Amino acid sequence: MIVYSHPDCLLKDNGFNHPERKERITSIIESIKKQNELNVEFKESPLANLDTVFLVHPQNHIKKIFSNIPKKGLIGVEKEPYADTMLCPNSERAILRACGAGIAAADDLINKNDRIFCAVRPPGHHAETMKAMGFCFINNIAVAAKYLQSKHKVNKIAIIDFDVHHGNGTQEIFYNDKTVAYGSTHESPLFPGTGLETETGVGNIFNAPLKAGTEAREFIRIFEKKILRPIDKFKPEVILISAGFDAHFRDPLANINLESENYHEITKLIIELSNIHSGGRVISFLEGGYDLLALSESIKQHLLALKK
Repeated sequence: MIVYSHPDCLLKDNGFNHPERKERITSIIESIKKQNELNVEFKESPLANLDTVFLVHPQNHIKKIFSNIPKKGLIGVEKEPYADTMLCPNSERAILRACGAGIAAADDLINKNDRIFCAVRPPGHHAETMKAMGFCFINNIAVAAKYLQSKHKVNKIAIIDFDVHHGNGTQEIFYNDKTVAYGSTHESPLFPGTGLETETGVGNIFNAPLKAGTEAREFIRIFEKKILRPIDKFKPEVILISAGFDAHFRDPLANINLESENYHEITKLIIELSNIHSGGRVISFLEGGYDLLALSESIKQHLLALKK
């Protein structure tokens, strides 16, 4: 198994007491290094090639984001009082490393037939074509999907998102794209307020909103019925995972009651589906997860299920 990360991802500063902080990555890496059974190869994320980023986000949009990066201090990209998607002086390299991990992972997936986890920040699934939000600037998983299609001629890709927040950006990017299926479980109502079951795209979008307080057995039942079954019918050639771990009962930003071990079962179900349709080809991207203990324990379970 390959794990991509980079020290530049630690330099992204969101300010005091912000939930999306560098310790998320350091706790993950420390946890992985303690697991001898994982047999992990660590690789440093390259900087994403901007031409690849432009497969998803227009050039003028990305240039505008980078032109707003301050020389010192922090700037929020949203209007007050909702400014929690922050730019700091080191933002550009962190953003491009986070995106570059998925691009390099796509090459490894095809050329080495290995499974990969991208332990990077900032996350990506809230980033829309022309809008940075929800701690996200570039939609890392969407760029990787488009790169797999353009460079490696992969036709059908499924993106499975078990973050507790709906991946509005990923849905928006692929809403009218029959070659990409997007399936999401997420608490509702909750930020960003999208992800109703009636949002179906061109028959390629599968949303499963969950009530606050949902327990693990109910979560997994809904996940199998409303996400995995339709993606089974889609028959993807590659599966990409938006792996957020904030549906854990310890997480401070939501109210779903998964435990760390449940992420092993959820991941195994995805792997079983990938073995049927995709030759076991899976890349996982870190999204949310804001309690450090829950995050490190859940990542361990996720990777144990992900390994070949």
